[in-house]
Amino acid sequence: MTTEELARMLRVDPSSVRRWRTARPLQGPPFIVLSERVIMYSIEDVRAWLASRRVTPEAA
Repeated sequence: MTTEELARMLRVDPSSVRRWRTARPLQGPPFIVLSERVIMYSIEDVRAWLASRRVTPEAA
């Protein structure tokens, strides 16, 4: 999926997704660099990242 598709899915602005990629340490899901201007996200990676961020009420 593209940066814009991921942003729509997460209901955030695409600039947030771009900022996650350049933050140190990295934030957001793993990404694939196809070229200097083309970044893609695997839906499996996105799902795993979302699962890793899950907080249960008992742990909160």
